[in-house]
Amino acid sequence: MRTLNLQKSIGILIYQTSVIVKGFEKNLAEAGYRIATLTGDFHRLEDLTETVDIFIGYLPGEIPSDKGKLDTLSTITETIKASGKGLILIGEKHDHDDVLRAVPEIRDFLWMDRPVDIETLKETITKELNGNKTPGVKKRILIVDDDPSYARMVKEWIKDSYKVDIVTAGMKAISFLLKVPENEKVDLILLDYEMPVVDGPQVFQMLRQDSATADIPVIFLTGVGTREGVARVLELKPDGYLLKSTPREDILGYLKKKLEG
Repeated sequence: MRTLNLQKSIGILIYQTSVIVKGFEKNLAEAGYRIATLTGDFHRLEDLTETVDIFIGYLPGEIPSDKGKLDTLSTITETIKASGKGLILIGEKHDHDDVLRAVPEIRDFLWMDRPVDIETLKETITKELNGNKTPGVKKRILIVDDDPSYARMVKEWIKDSYKVDIVTAGMKAISFLLKVPENEKVDLILLDYEMPVVDGPQVFQMLRQDSATADIPVIFLTGVGTREGVARVLELKPDGYLLKSTPREDILGYLKKKLEG
């Protein structure tokens, strides 16, 4: 049965012609997607980001040992990341760690091991396009930071992708979360590590002890980037951390990975 996905477009990026990818193209087109394929020459990629909803990158088996192909992958990931679009990378399972070391940017995107079943791929595309939630409903992020200027800046950076609330004190965060209706629940908390009166670690402990908030992912925000400072943050076992010096694009990519897989 043909699925009505005509409003969605998929960009397929391949280093060389592939019979397997031709099969992907055929099956995805039959499912109702518009397909745009770039083979080898990716100079049109930036233009394509304006019309494509999500990308699939089919990686060659020899990529870990080919610096030129790794450099190209780095450019691809940077371009797609800047566009805010999604990317599904398909490669050999044993290549993943080597590619990650060479191109750390791939951690912001989804990796699928070969061989990929077409039905699994279609399901993955649907989930990525929908953000694993109801279409049109933004996920909600609570920023807890006693520095309102920084909090407002981060809100401006992410408000197009997420619904964002700000509180400027630890106890205000607890009160806010306990009053939120179930159908408007917070999906993730960005929590300042260092705050007066009730600091980030204390708030984190209270969140984990209350059944109503125990399962909300918490990402610590910290201005201390030393090894010792980061180690103190990680000892608490949060769902992640971000340095306050992290650029906008990297914050968006990090949040996308945490919230959308």
